[in-house]
Amino acid sequence: MDSKVNNIVIVGGGSSGWMSAALLCKMYKGTINITLVESDAIGTIGVGEATIPPLKIFNDVLGINEQDFIEKTKASIKLGIEFENWGKQGDAYMHAFGSIGKDIGYSAFHHYWLANKPQSPASLWDFSYNYQVAKQNKFSVQPKIHNDQLAGITHAYHFDAGLYANYLQQYCQQLGIRHIQGLVETINQKDNGDVESLTLQDGQVINGDLFIDCSGLHALLIDKTLNVEFESYQQWLVCDSAWAVPSEKTSPIIPYTRATAHDFGWQWRIPLQHRTGNGMVFSSKYISDEKAKQTLLDNLDAKTIGEPKLIRFKPGRRVKQWQNNCVAIGLSSGFLEPLESTSLHLVQTAIIRLTKLMPHLSITPELVAEYNRQSQTEFEQIRDFIILHYHLNQRQQGELWQYCQTMSIPDTLHHKISLFAQTANLFRQQDELFTQEAWLQVMIGQNLMPQDHNPLANILSQQERKDFLDNLKQIYQHYSAELPAHETFLNL
Repeated sequence: MDSKVNNIVIVGGGSSGWMSAALLCKMYKGTINITLVESDAIGTIGVGEATIPPLKIFNDVLGINEQDFIEKTKASIKLGIEFENWGKQGDAYMHAFGSIGKDIGYSAFHHYWLANKPQSPASLWDFSYNYQVAKQNKFSVQPKIHNDQLAGITHAYHFDAGLYANYLQQYCQQLGIRHIQGLVETINQKDNGDVESLTLQDGQVINGDLFIDCSGLHALLIDKTLNVEFESYQQWLVCDSAWAVPSEKTSPIIPYTRATAHDFGWQWRIPLQHRTGNGMVFSSKYISDEKAKQTLLDNLDAKTIGEPKLIRFKPGRRVKQWQNNCVAIGLSSGFLEPLESTSLHLVQTAIIRLTKLMPHLSITPELVAEYNRQSQTEFEQIRDFIILHYHLNQRQQGELWQYCQTMSIPDTLHHKISLFAQTANLFRQQDELFTQEAWLQVMIGQNLMPQDHNPLANILSQQERKDFLDNLKQIYQHYSAELPAHETFLNL
């Protein structure tokens, strides 16, 4: 039987709570009552400062002006993630956003690059416009390279997650959201298990038809009330801890994130306008908390601001992210380490999925089942992409890396790696987040060279392929040279 939704209650603020509230306020303005309950006792995890390009679409849907957003959240531009020491010690490559080269007919660009590689020293990243711009520390909003019909720059952001939550809070309050500061003391359920209301510490009772659990790793509703099972990914994603600490800003502010592998985990570096976000993701099985913290502090490039914060987590997902009349969004729904900056994206897709499946504000068993199916698929696809980085390492030191080299991996990932290794083919499943270019850069960057390539690439002669590649390389060099500095765009 359909269940009509007139009142939505969001439990928890932070980025996940206010992102959810913002889209709901925008989509259902004037047709539904939305209440957000938050408490300082829940807190935030504090690592969600790097994003991927779809966040720009999210902001655009909300009608947010980009320059205003950048100013208010102290944001910088992100053009990709540079991975250091992930293949072998001393290696470096970038997962740059956007396209690589130019496809010809039915054959992807990288097949032509592979066909020409025996005769050419050209790097794959010579044909990434994003990479060329990032390494020159430049940026401009440029839709495409007009004269040559090539894609332009694809960008995301580094920003202060707390300031973003505040920004969205103000946005929601202008649209009439009910915002309550209060600690949830009791969660009241109906006989069928549905959540009926929340009783706050001050005695207020908050009734709702649909509850959204944005309480982070506390998972107050989906776990502690509804007892939804958690599926662990820890056999593949061994890291279970992170230290996070901000440091003073450095100049120039580079337009990309850095992820540097250490013997027991990896270190992130996220440059903002006013500071740098830093952290160390590690496995407590292979190093003590104190040694991990000291390694982080020894490898910072500026003075710390405040004390390092220790975060414990368990990689995995809720088997059902929608149970009864409760939807888990954000860290309450599951955790995937921030290696590819997917945390805020999973919030974004979850709330978009909810609005798509609830066009008439009613809940049916079919839409709940479809929500859970899509959520599972999305988590597993991102999980596989993150595992890929660990599994393809060739590092000689570190028990963590040795384990990852030889561990059994999901069949879905094994198939993708084997297919690329044999034929250089990459296929993107419907609605899959990471593009063929993303998978290509990690595989090539971590030294997985395929045995063959598409025979269509041989239709061009060796000289024709060389001319094609040389021309593309010169175009990217020409257009990147004309761009202003990243900090000029930020008006710093």
